[in-house]
Amino acid sequence: MIELIDVYKVYRLGIHEVQALRGVNLKIERGEFVAIMGPSGSGKSTLLYLIGCLDKPTKGSVIIDGQNTSTLNEKQLTELRRDKIGFIFQQYYLIPTLTALENVELPMVFKGVPKDERIERAEELLEMVGLGSKKYRKPNELSGGEQQRVAIARALANKPSILLCDEPTGNLDTKSGRIVMDIIKRLNVERGVTVVLVTHDPSLKVYADRVIKIRDGVIHAG
Repeated sequence: MIELIDVYKVYRLGIHEVQALRGVNLKIERGEFVAIMGPSGSGKSTLLYLIGCLDKPTKGSVIIDGQNTSTLNEKQLTELRRDKIGFIFQQYYLIPTLTALENVELPMVFKGVPKDERIERAEELLEMVGLGSKKYRKPNELSGGEQQRVAIARALANKPSILLCDEPTGNLDTKSGRIVMDIIKRLNVERGVTVVLVTHDPSLKVYADRVIKIRDGVIHAG
């Protein structure tokens, strides 16, 4: 489902170069739940952004579902992200002026899904994450854990086959974090969604089929 071949990522900061990734080779199978773990600055978020086509490697290839992303133009990359990849971040990035239902609808608006179909699917997704009764509430009327569950529903709006999670429990208390991770694991087990989780929290590795450890831009295990 996901393959990285000899991937390097170099950032230029003035006259200096920072090597975020150094020769990463990685395969993630369809339906697998992988946790990428490492200290701050190890390159784990950079790795996730390359998999999500939010950034491009300096050198090497990133292949998503058989497509070499380096051969795709910006329009094709946008369509790949829209149709195959869902994102969950530490920050919820909900639009404050929209209700929970409208936030979940938004990706489907960009895809051109008819309104009735959008609303029906958004309602189903909010029910799935336990927020059907709060669909008309705005983000500031929801707890942090509830906002993250809305963000999960939104990430699933276009039925992605890959779910990328960047510290999804980082802003949550233990109970809310467990609820969020249980939802993500259920999606993996019941719907076969491929999950890539970036975290520094060792307690979350129990959810993963495999743990990949990264340090100084190099994979050391997995």
